[in-house]
Amino acid sequence: MADLFDNPMGLCGFEFVEFASPRPNVLEPLFTALGFTLVAHHRSKDVELWRQGDINFILNREPRSLADYFAQEHGPSACGLAFRVKDAHKAYYRALELGAQPIDIPTGPMELRLPAIKGIGGAPLYLIDRFEDGRSIYDIDFEFLPEFEDPASRHPVGHGFKVIDHLTHNVYRGRMAYWAQWYERLFNFREIRYFDIQGEYTGLKSRAMTAPDGKIRIPLNEEGGSGGNGQIEEFLMQFNGEGIQHIALLTDDILRSVDALQMAGVPLMTAPNDIYYEMLEERLPGHGEPVGELQARGILLDGNTRDGEKRLLLQIFSQPVLGPVFFEFIQRKNDEGFGEGNFKALFESLERDQIRRGTLKVEPATA
Repeated sequence: MADLFDNPMGLCGFEFVEFASPRPNVLEPLFTALGFTLVAHHRSKDVELWRQGDINFILNREPRSLADYFAQEHGPSACGLAFRVKDAHKAYYRALELGAQPIDIPTGPMELRLPAIKGIGGAPLYLIDRFEDGRSIYDIDFEFLPEFEDPASRHPVGHGFKVIDHLTHNVYRGRMAYWAQWYERLFNFREIRYFDIQGEYTGLKSRAMTAPDGKIRIPLNEEGGSGGNGQIEEFLMQFNGEGIQHIALLTDDILRSVDALQMAGVPLMTAPNDIYYEMLEERLPGHGEPVGELQARGILLDGNTRDGEKRLLLQIFSQPVLGPVFFEFIQRKNDEGFGEGNFKALFESLERDQIRRGTLKVEPATA
């Protein structure tokens, strides 16, 4: 996708998401169930590269590392992320000039020093300019397993997920504007959507931020209701602070991908209700999607079919799988939105789940 507006940092998409856990054997089975394959080990650290398509997940088990400390505080979680840039040195020093806080990532001999700045929740945001096969950071710092020594074999198909579509952060009430301005100042992000969703009992405010390259999307969420026990507040309490709420993975065939997720035992959110699917044709006339197939899997459909150009987005969410952190699985058919038409239905279903679990107290109705 061509640059949408001025791209002073030379952004080129997501490079990786870094994960850590205070307990062993939590992330590995989850990555496997999501369709990822272990392809390489770090040469000197207890760090692994898991991959599916062009998605890189870094599993960091290195003791006394920043990832280890993050996991001790927040539990099993995504503890860092990386942007691709054209020139990491130039982008890093430009970020510092604009007020970013540097993070020093210790390195061993003959290892690359990956420039990083402090992001939301104190998690590192790495800036990576070596990402082509054959000269990437993985070719230098990692050893590929024998079956992946051939570069042509290093992108397993898995469940068919190709790239990270977007990555959503939850922040404290009143902090969404600060972080939106931070992304604008450092990276020239732009707000392309604003949501103020009110459920029956709680609320959510969200700013969907997009980078100049059009490949990096980062929605920011904060609590929007008047009470203090909504979904965002619950996340912040359970997570012990601000952080990555969910990661969205993009596929070209969501039916196939969801079938593979279900076969692998990934717990998915249930469909809203029968009425949701009965109203799809009214809401999106002529959409042409197999409603029965979508309903059987709980896949949501959004978009616009009324302006002469069919634009559709199909999406489904996992249940929380790392503490309060979950995943989204998405297919875009000429639609660059975030499923805003589904937001209220999804929000209210999550609200009902809070009530069921007892984390949202509701006063009984009075006559």
